[in-house]
Amino acid sequence: MDAHPRVVRLSGEQVRALAHPLRSRLLAQLRLDGPATATRLAATFGTNTGATSYHLRQLAAAGLVAEDAGAGRGRERWWRAEHDISSFFPSDYDDDPDAAAAVRWLDANAVRRFADHARRWAETAPTWPRQWRDAASGSDYILSLDAARLRALVDELGEVVARHRAAADAAPATDDTRQVLLYLHAFPRQGDA
Repeated sequence: MDAHPRVVRLSGEQVRALAHPLRSRLLAQLRLDGPATATRLAATFGTNTGATSYHLRQLAAAGLVAEDAGAGRGRERWWRAEHDISSFFPSDYDDDPDAAAAVRWLDANAVRRFADHARRWAETAPTWPRQWRDAASGSDYILSLDAARLRALVDELGEVVARHRAAADAAPATDDTRQVLLYLHAFPRQGDA
């Protein structure tokens, strides 16, 4: 990954395009593993190539993916993500009910994906080497903050992640290097624990 990641602030059109199970997975896969063909992506997700191609074109129309002109041979079409990081504030779409609904779906989908990844880690962690089991972490913190301090905390944690991303990208990969999923969810407590 580039030491200077490409960041996009998602438009209403883009969040609406992403609010589809296959489209969100396609974009995530391209961001994780780089350019791929519709055929390769269809095999990864157990879908047909026609449907995968259609959804890639929908993502391309929204400016989220593009054909990778430097890859492929002959008629083979390779696709790549147009960004490494996407961001938005839910309030960006207060005047767009369809985009607001899409954001709610994206948020719920992100929680489902996190739960799936966390469950898989919990199931397979005993098979990993000790240093990985000790390095991986799950923590929860309870803080009393106002909205401004919460925003400042999240922004500061984003800066820490960016610093570690840049350091990792500048260092040569080793046999022990793995992609690591880091999730940050910070929200006000509602109801019981």
